[in-house]
Amino acid sequence: MTDFVPIFIPSPSVGVWHIGPIPIRGYALCIILGVAAAIWIGEKRWVARGGRRGQVSDIAIWAVPFGLVGGRLYHVITDPANYFGANGEPIKALYIWQGGLGIWGAIALGGVGAYIGARRYGLRFPPLADALAPGIVIAQAIGRWGNWFNQELFGRPSTAPWALKIDPDKRPPGYEQFATFHPTFLYECVWDLGTAGLVIWADRRFKLGHGRAFALYVMAYTAGRAWIENLRIDTVEANDVFGLRLNVWTSIVLFVLATAYFVVVGRLRPGREESMYRPGREPEPDAPVDETPDAETADADPTTGRESDPEVTESPPTSGSERT
Repeated sequence: MTDFVPIFIPSPSVGVWHIGPIPIRGYALCIILGVAAAIWIGEKRWVARGGRRGQVSDIAIWAVPFGLVGGRLYHVITDPANYFGANGEPIKALYIWQGGLGIWGAIALGGVGAYIGARRYGLRFPPLADALAPGIVIAQAIGRWGNWFNQELFGRPSTAPWALKIDPDKRPPGYEQFATFHPTFLYECVWDLGTAGLVIWADRRFKLGHGRAFALYVMAYTAGRAWIENLRIDTVEANDVFGLRLNVWTSIVLFVLATAYFVVVGRLRPGREESMYRPGREPEPDAPVDETPDAETADADPTTGRESDPEVTESPPTSGSERT
């Protein structure tokens, strides 16, 4: 009789590789790939809605740094003991490559950066948010694989075939005897991809505008984040706020606000914006190329480009006696 071999998702044996003295971290790679995907998808959607190529990349220069700072701030503020407690190390608050980016802070402060960039370039913010929404949630799906590399933010113990094996030194106190856990990173990745598909489909089907595609993204994402968050067992200071984790309450509040915005704006401003630009900031239309020759070059020799003189005729050759 053969022994039963449990089926599970393995965790990576290493999350950091080195090229000489330079560390290449799996978590950082996932964040970078997610940002690149968000910019690429957002650029294509923005151009399709009437914007110009390159504008999303320009705005990303503002949004990405703001988002990274916001994500880290949210994480540190909601779990300060790890950095400023009795055994904490404040300098580690800057070690974003070790994990710890709160999506709520990243979206909030990243949105501030995008708004500043949009104002500087004369763009309307709501259609920009609508164009970026699917790319943002796909970036979140890619970024969640960084948690897999770090073996963090997993759920309760599980023996399901898709359970995630966690190394003993990565298991939280009280769970040392368990080997496999719910892969919440994978649940959220799949949910995020489904959210992106829903937003893209609804945007095409109903011509969502005035920020409603972004509101739909917030609604769909928070609906999934709430139940996935309830599976997690990582210890945070705000682990029990009126019986729920802080992130669950955040998801509920944002879901209600996004739903209200989606309904109210849909009644007040159905359809999409006519222009992607703020009043008075519309770009000048490209000047058409006039291929009609002007009066000065109409009679030019096509081979030399020099103008011919119809009044000058070549005199006949003179005879020998007339030469001096």
